[in-house]
Amino acid sequence: MAQKLTVAVIGCGGFAQAFVPLYQNHPYVEKVYVCDIIPERAQDYSRKFNVEIIDTFEDAIARKDINTVAIFTQRHLHGPLVIAALKAGKHVYSAVPMGVSVEECQEIVALVKETGLTYMMGETCIYYPCSMFCKEQYEKGAFGKFVYAEAQYHHDISHFPQHFRDEKDFAGVPPFFYPTHSTAMVLNAVGSYATRVVAFGYEEQPGNGIYEKGINLWDNVYSNGYSMMKLANGGTARINECRRIGYKAPSSYINSFYGEKGAYQFSNAQHIFTKITPEGVELTDVSAQVNPREMEAHRGEPDFMNKVANHAWQGDCFSPAQDARVAQLPESYKGLRNGHMASHQLLIDDFCTAVYLNKMPVVNAWQAARFTIPGLLAHESMIRNGEAIDVPDCGDAPVK
Repeated sequence: MAQKLTVAVIGCGGFAQAFVPLYQNHPYVEKVYVCDIIPERAQDYSRKFNVEIIDTFEDAIARKDINTVAIFTQRHLHGPLVIAALKAGKHVYSAVPMGVSVEECQEIVALVKETGLTYMMGETCIYYPCSMFCKEQYEKGAFGKFVYAEAQYHHDISHFPQHFRDEKDFAGVPPFFYPTHSTAMVLNAVGSYATRVVAFGYEEQPGNGIYEKGINLWDNVYSNGYSMMKLANGGTARINECRRIGYKAPSSYINSFYGEKGAYQFSNAQHIFTKITPEGVELTDVSAQVNPREMEAHRGEPDFMNKVANHAWQGDCFSPAQDARVAQLPESYKGLRNGHMASHQLLIDDFCTAVYLNKMPVVNAWQAARFTIPGLLAHESMIRNGEAIDVPDCGDAPVK
């Protein structure tokens, strides 16, 4: 008989609070606990969500009544915590990234293979309407053979939460240590992976207080990274990770996606699909299919474009491109808070369903490695002044 999840949420910062109710209200979850190294944060969550506290991560993975942990700590801590939890026999959901070294990613894959436990990386952007639209059209053959795509996470650090910017030791994390919001959108859509990467970066001047030696844990001086990735399917992807870019929303998006027969292009709420014809191209505006419904309802208002550029209507509301997956959500999720292009509910439902039914999750360990490792090596290429680097592959996920 399938066993329901008892989940320990590790890390009670600003991000995890969007997910605790999604675990609490999922039909496959029995109970939720919370844990944070700062007791006041855990106490705040306990009051807000009516949940019990576990004092330490070590206590959480030692308890026999807990079979699942959900990790929402600082991004550079994910790898070691995931590895410890898997070794303790727990299923794991982890916020992105998978890890900050190739070796961490490879060890997680090896542990999941050895133990048979469920691991899922919480990558929001495979559920973004632009990625889901491109994936659907690609699999239907509308693009033909894949040629080239551009995706980016353009998010100026001035719009990051103040508490993040204040923690100087890790605020300056190398941009390509957090690559999956951009890599995942393209790689998931085309069902391929990177085999070789080359990258260059934008180096900050000393005195900026974030991206400089002696300030952050990595002595990282790069705020922006720009890469070219060769894919196993013969195509190429341009992937950017930028934190000093003068840009806010959408922070993650596919800018363009080209095949031999068709193409997709995007700019601030306008989504265009073209297909080649003997006379030229046939252009279709697919904005109403890709944009959130609430966004489209405001089109034509005088300040529409400016509001879109400042993240309006890009949180809770679903897009028609997401409808097929939304139809599978549990009834108990109706009316609950969502987020990040309405991806949060889809993420947690996929994970809980995978654990309970012993299915392979969408962003399983093998897929997570394919999304993460190219970015880590893009950073290495960047600091080597654009040296091309081969990307190791952990292979395909086994069939469950």
